[in-house]
Amino acid sequence: MSTSTSTAISLKALAERIGASVRGDDTFEVEGLATLAKATATQVAFLANPKYQSQLETTAAGAVIVHPKQADLVKGHALISANPYLSYAKAAQVFDKAPQAPVGVHPSAVVDPSAEVAEGVSIGPQAVVSAGAVIGKGSIIGAQCFVGENARIGEYCRLWANVTVYYEVVIGDRCLFHSGVVLGSDGFGWANDAGKWVKIPQLGSVIIGDDVEIGANSTVDRGALDDTIIESNVILDNLCLIAHNVTIGSGSAIAGKTGIAGSAKIGRNCMFGGATAINGHIEIADNVQLHGMSMVTRSITEAGVYASGIPAMEQGAWAKAGVRYKQLPDLFNRVRALEKKSES
Repeated sequence: MSTSTSTAISLKALAERIGASVRGDDTFEVEGLATLAKATATQVAFLANPKYQSQLETTAAGAVIVHPKQADLVKGHALISANPYLSYAKAAQVFDKAPQAPVGVHPSAVVDPSAEVAEGVSIGPQAVVSAGAVIGKGSIIGAQCFVGENARIGEYCRLWANVTVYYEVVIGDRCLFHSGVVLGSDGFGWANDAGKWVKIPQLGSVIIGDDVEIGANSTVDRGALDDTIIESNVILDNLCLIAHNVTIGSGSAIAGKTGIAGSAKIGRNCMFGGATAINGHIEIADNVQLHGMSMVTRSITEAGVYASGIPAMEQGAWAKAGVRYKQLPDLFNRVRALEKKSES
């Protein structure tokens, strides 16, 4: 799939914006971004994965973002970058086609008179901004969003359609929340009274720093007593669950379907693969990487790469492995008995 824009840009101007240098005619203009396989003569492609290097021979791209080591393999114009993937990310921002929301309040939106709405804000159709809420300068509140009582949203944030921000949630600047995100719903707090569940009202809130992005249909629960905290420059993928009183350190990236149970503390610059499960009331150190489908039941105190998922295998082999797994306790006891016998 390719992206495009109706506005052409010269390679010189594009190179300045993405941190690259031009080899070829820097006045040549391009109008979009695409893969090596599908790019046209008016589009830019990129090579970040050596797996696709052979496509440099056949690409029709008008220019290619490439590392200096591969620059000589590009037949036409080249945008040479020490980090082609980062330059690609910046180029995608240049050619981004996301629609610009009109400034102002849509006639069907409901904004409480006590809410504070700064200049340059856009509030979309059927959105609700409740009493005491604060919306910072340049922020966009999409269609059918709900902003609860006394919630605070910083400057230049964007809430796509159907985002829910509960009461007293605090959001920093330049955050992006995709459709279906829920911030500040109740944490899973209950006490049992002789078989009957008694709800524990969640008295904390959610505090989110600057430059945080949260993917579609992810949820962040409010704290039971203290707040749930997501520090600045954190990115969450779609369908993540962040439970009450969790803290996520700055610079961390968490892939889709990950669940983090209550009161877990995640360090800075951590990276978790998809479908990772984190137990509650544990701590994970800074700079920890977890492979997808990892299950973490105890604290991790040292930086490093960890994994616990079991790769898929042929069904017959898996069935035999399952039988062997159940035999491990008996095998352990037999080995232990043999060791003791040899020591006597």
